[in-house]
Amino acid sequence: MTRGVDLDSQDSVREPAKYFAQARERAGDVQWSAAQRGWVVLSHAEVEAAFRDVERLSADRAEVFGRAAAGRSPAFREVVALLAGWMNFRDDPAHARLREPVRAAFTPRRVAALEADVRAIVERAIDGFESDSVELLQAFARPIPARVIASLLGASQEDSPRFQRWSDDLAHIVFSLAPGKVDEAPLVSATREFAAFFGALIERERAQPSGNVLSALVHSPAGSLDPLELVGACTLLLFGGHETTTSLINQSLALFLERPELADELRAHPERWETAIDELMRAVGPARAMARKVGVAHVRGGQSLEPGQTVFLAIVSANHDPAVFELPERIDFARTPNPHMGFGWGPHYCLGANLARLEARVALQALLERFPRMRLSAPLAPVQGATMGFMHRPLPVQLRGG
Repeated sequence: MTRGVDLDSQDSVREPAKYFAQARERAGDVQWSAAQRGWVVLSHAEVEAAFRDVERLSADRAEVFGRAAAGRSPAFREVVALLAGWMNFRDDPAHARLREPVRAAFTPRRVAALEADVRAIVERAIDGFESDSVELLQAFARPIPARVIASLLGASQEDSPRFQRWSDDLAHIVFSLAPGKVDEAPLVSATREFAAFFGALIERERAQPSGNVLSALVHSPAGSLDPLELVGACTLLLFGGHETTTSLINQSLALFLERPELADELRAHPERWETAIDELMRAVGPARAMARKVGVAHVRGGQSLEPGQTVFLAIVSANHDPAVFELPERIDFARTPNPHMGFGWGPHYCLGANLARLEARVALQALLERFPRMRLSAPLAPVQGATMGFMHRPLPVQLRGG
């Protein structure tokens, strides 16, 4: 029997170029996955086309979350209302209404002006290492993006551990393929804590605008949203602003620790950092797949897709497609052009892409330069649950070798 493609396969994580090339050869660019219980789109061309096909493929998960609320406690509806403010779970016109005020706050010029602040946050994290033996996921990759986004939203950096805890709780439904089965207690608790916290910040910005990202959101058409929906828009910025960048820093460090020659290359050629970040996004980026629902029956890649079916746009496969990337299994820090899809594509392209690039470049470069002899102190754990969730792995290291 022919094996179906499986986005959770360890082979797809360890050797994505080889795994997805074999999958495409076996069953084509669009194929059914028994493991994911949906269609998987594999080639760069088909993934790009699917991202742009907003008429027939829907990003809206409101109906899915609504069904999940059926039979649950009334409090669970608060979770659904919160997620309704997440622009990446909405189609137009709601998506465009939520996106526009945030887009204006993340222009390249505005993001570039944040470099000094990001560098200070990174240096404080490094200076805070308590010994030569450090676990870099918890001590470095997680706190830096959380502190940056807290600053952008006008919150105290001391609040970032709470952000991380609440985001971890929400991740159980955000990345679930069966949201109706998740434990509702931590979701309701996180929703209420988010609502109270951001509700206070929103009222502060209404009364005394500071000009930060939250202020831009409050004093825009999005500010007239339902209160919980507006809080939802804030939590998306928080969740997306630190979870994705944490994963990028974490997975990049794992790569450098497994292949020290790559770190040595960037130390010797710091001018390659700009293109290196996009190559890291291509090779080990946070998002492996994005989910869509078929809204209109149509044929894609020779397959008949029916309304209601789930479609996974396999970013990880598209990013290793030899039709677009020469020697896709190779890490090439000078690769250009690099049309990877690590930040999505089309109307739902990630608004925080420039900020993620900045944070990753500053954080990784600072750590590699400060600790040129940094080495793993224990083997890396295998990646688990890789379909859509961000891949976070503990990174136990000795900073000065040994």
